[in-house]
Amino acid sequence: MGRPGSPSSVQWKLSGPGGPADRGREGGEAGALGLDLSASSKGSRRLIVLGSGTSTGVPVIGCECAVCRSDDPHNKRTRSSVLFQFPAGNLLVDTSPEMRLQLVRERVGLVHAIAYTHHHVDHLFGLDDARMFPHKLGGPVPIYCEAEVEETIRRVFHYAFEASTKSFPSGGVPQIEFERIGPGVPFEVLGQTLTPIRLDHGRFKVLGFRVGDLAYCTDVSSIPEESWPFLQGLDVLILDALRVEPHPTHFNLEQALGVIERLKPRQAYLTHLSHGFDHRATGSTLPPGVALAYDGLAVDF
Repeated sequence: MGRPGSPSSVQWKLSGPGGPADRGREGGEAGALGLDLSASSKGSRRLIVLGSGTSTGVPVIGCECAVCRSDDPHNKRTRSSVLFQFPAGNLLVDTSPEMRLQLVRERVGLVHAIAYTHHHVDHLFGLDDARMFPHKLGGPVPIYCEAEVEETIRRVFHYAFEASTKSFPSGGVPQIEFERIGPGVPFEVLGQTLTPIRLDHGRFKVLGFRVGDLAYCTDVSSIPEESWPFLQGLDVLILDALRVEPHPTHFNLEQALGVIERLKPRQAYLTHLSHGFDHRATGSTLPPGVALAYDGLAVDF
């Protein structure tokens, strides 16, 4: 089986944890929409880790452990989400409860489309803030997801689909339209081909996404046999690694490193991290080519 997507070379450019990478600052409409004109002119693509934390975030409420009290900004982790910046626009993967803060932090003024890995609270409940985008888009925000995610969105955000809110102006309630996707079936968005990858999240089924030679796989406890071919030949793998101890619905550190050893990407980043990991101390123990992700990490690919 050939590698999904077109061949690409990888350049890793890390933004500092205290501020965004140099993007979207050229001024004018494109800058206001969070687009990088220099990147667009070269046809480059960038992934930004908006959030690298687990469902509790880090610091954890009421916790006095060393990581939660740390002054290292790498140890400040919002709930897991990433943004793909393509020449044609921004694709958000998951809408975490901190979505608004994440996008403001990274100076992203517009999301053109949203894709979902699954419907759990820490990956979904920021969706209401997507009501800000339709005015600039001139129409609803496309949402790419499986049937179960759509059903949950329609139930949880029921007010967005009621007849009485249809006449609300842009910004009143989320205005969205659903696009159905499924594992192993590539789809097109913003001029790019994405391949959804089936992953196990305990008893739940979730999706990872591959774009070119980069794959994002969060909330994983095992990889079905039929999904391994979609993860071959990667330059960059971003993979769930919740903690050191085993967990029923997430890879622990040992399991994640085992997957990385099998796939052998050029570079791997661990995400969905708990307060069990100190960025500097844990990072110093990882094999070459493996690092902890952090909020604001930017990867050009």
